[in-house]
Amino acid sequence: MQGERTKAKDSSLCEDCILKFDLSEAQRRIYIAYSGGVDSHVLLHCCASITQLKDKLTAVYVHHGLQAEADFWARHCEMRARDLGVEFLSLQVNAKAAPGESPEEAARNARYAALKSLLKANDALLLAQHREDQLETVLLQLFRGSGLRGLSGMPERITFGAGVMFRPFLNTPKQAISDYAAAHQLQWVEDPSNQSNDYDRNFLRNAIVPMLKQRWPAIDKTVARSARHCADAQVLVDEVADELFASVFDPVDKTLGIGRLLAHRSHLQQLIIRHWFRYLGLKMPSQARIERILSQVVAAAGDRDPVLSGQDCSIRRYRDKLYCLVDVSGTEPKASGGCVWPKGQTSIKITGDRVLSCVESAKGIERERWQTAKVEIRFRRGGEKIRLPGREGRHALKNLFQEAGIPPWERDVMPLVYLDDELAAVGDKWISAEFYSQKADGCIGLFLQT
Repeated sequence: MQGERTKAKDSSLCEDCILKFDLSEAQRRIYIAYSGGVDSHVLLHCCASITQLKDKLTAVYVHHGLQAEADFWARHCEMRARDLGVEFLSLQVNAKAAPGESPEEAARNARYAALKSLLKANDALLLAQHREDQLETVLLQLFRGSGLRGLSGMPERITFGAGVMFRPFLNTPKQAISDYAAAHQLQWVEDPSNQSNDYDRNFLRNAIVPMLKQRWPAIDKTVARSARHCADAQVLVDEVADELFASVFDPVDKTLGIGRLLAHRSHLQQLIIRHWFRYLGLKMPSQARIERILSQVVAAAGDRDPVLSGQDCSIRRYRDKLYCLVDVSGTEPKASGGCVWPKGQTSIKITGDRVLSCVESAKGIERERWQTAKVEIRFRRGGEKIRLPGREGRHALKNLFQEAGIPPWERDVMPLVYLDDELAAVGDKWISAEFYSQKADGCIGLFLQT
């Protein structure tokens, strides 16, 4: 009878937690983040026991290079995967923390970046995080003063790279995983750093959560339920934020219209700014930073040029627009002598992530002239002028930039294209009348990607 109860429990763990996700698509590859610990080993063992999934599985060990035992753990994981007849892959990452980044955050970011690179369309990544992991996550977010999104904890399913990430055990108690491992006499490794309370999550896991569970035994279940309530509420907030954001956001230059932003009440302005940061893929700003954006930049006089820097980006305003400029190294112009555009090359890197490309076009610079000339990229020194097609006289670039509403900080990094030492084009904004041509499939157009 005991054997039958254990078997039923095992079946429930597999089918209820894993088979509820549609993982059986013919071309789908299933990657399992496999550390060799008890949780990930149970997940791998469960998946390998499901006939329709086994041939799709790859166990992935991420080697952070942070501990001497990591080489042994990698070998252990490979042996366990082979015992189960599952493919194995080890990925080496650089988990060194950047300035302002905690060791935990650095390791997580490196791990997720490596795993994300594996997934193609329809592929799935499975993580073994369980209900007590969710409890720790929600508590950490609470202690950090997070809002609804943070208090929603970890999602059970989320788009990840080109594929999707699942957490099949997220609503499973830790004890059920331990019972499964004991019933199957599984062998796993223990990371000694898990016992160090220097890390916030370990401190919660080792010192705080056990005391909480003595008082409230079902706390992992009830907090997980609260996290789902927060996630449901966040969905409604996102729907409102989407509409508000669309009314203020300019997708061309990724700016917010200040006048339209100020038409909303203060708490909605904050909601829009958070939505903006998330859209740009930036770290969510603190409440204090949002308040400074509104008071120091948005509320500044129109003729002012305030700059609020921090968290790898700078917030600036120009005329009626709010800009978020991602701080990257190498954004300064190249040497004043410029650089030559190699013949036959269709694009050239300008500054930072900015790339200037040439494409076939019905209007622009005549292709033959482009191909035979020495093409050089330079930057403003001051006093440059250009004659434009259909307009009288020569125009100073300074006046053209002001007329076009190009922010001051973009002007000095705008590439000037010279053909045989003559100014032929200003980025992808203007082409000199002396070089401009209209000729079906006989011209070169310029495109600046930022």
